[in-house]
Amino acid sequence: MVADIQSVASQYSVDETVVRLEALLQEKGVKLFCVVDHSGEAAKAGLTMPATKLLIFGNPAAGTPVMLAAPSVALDLPLKILVAEGEGGKTMLSWNDPAWLRERHNFPAELETKLQAAGLFAKQMV
Repeated sequence: MVADIQSVASQYSVDETVVRLEALLQEKGVKLFCVVDHSGEAAKAGLTMPATKLLIFGNPAAGTPVMLAAPSVALDLPLKILVAEGEGGKTMLSWNDPAWLRERHNFPAELETKLQAAGLFAKQMV
């Protein structure tokens, strides 16, 4: 079994990491659909949560062939990177492993590379 979630530590705060990821996505021409501010929404509900934000992004030219091969992969697309404050205040970035997505949705191996962007972008924050 392949590990389903990959993670790396960022050298920046959660907010700085998000700003840098947004700039990187724009630079690469990748569509940022939205940023979900989980901790901000928790605060609005009167709850406390460490800084936690989810970036949802993608490239239809990459994702569409995968969805055509395995329509269920649309449950996991667009791609996502979770940016969250972890133990000791360290910022962690997490994403779904493309090999796990292939195993989960049973699409052809040659399409796996089309889903590697989350890991490539996250590792640029190290």
